[in-house]
Amino acid sequence: MTEVPQQGDKTPSEELETPRFEDGKPMLLAGLRGEYTMATMKEIPALWQRFTTYLDKVPGPVTKVAYGVCFPSSDGFGYMAAVEVRSAEGLPGEFSVVTMPVERYAVFTHSGHVSKLPETCRAIEHEWLPKSRYSFALGTPGSPGFFERYGESFDAKIGAGDVEVWVPIR
Repeated sequence: MTEVPQQGDKTPSEELETPRFEDGKPMLLAGLRGEYTMATMKEIPALWQRFTTYLDKVPGPVTKVAYGVCFPSSDGFGYMAAVEVRSAEGLPGEFSVVTMPVERYAVFTHSGHVSKLPETCRAIEHEWLPKSRYSFALGTPGSPGFFERYGESFDAKIGAGDVEVWVPIR
């Protein structure tokens, strides 16, 4: 059943701010990765909880910024909770590593609780992209797609703060 917004409620498209555009830089990201479907994506917070127990064991983090990287596939998607590192040497054995490609990105600020991120992503994909002159830059299967960037002022205890969604575009 579709929920009808009440007067004064904002729909995701009304809350979606105009993006800024940035050229990404190559980044080496390391973290925990899982495979999900739309039905199992509610398990992603558990991946983040496991990942946070490793944060003080990651050698050579570049900053305190964290990333949630999506890897589109035909039967669901991969998701990695990660940080940028200088090298893959000395990482915990459970970690996966990915080099983020250099892409042009539309960068959206996510306001509100992280539990609402799927709504922001849906608004980007189904509302902003079709109305824009851009298309989603899909790489090869298994390559990273869009990512979430959790800035240094993000507060994991309350699930809000500095959160952006970076969408590769053409």
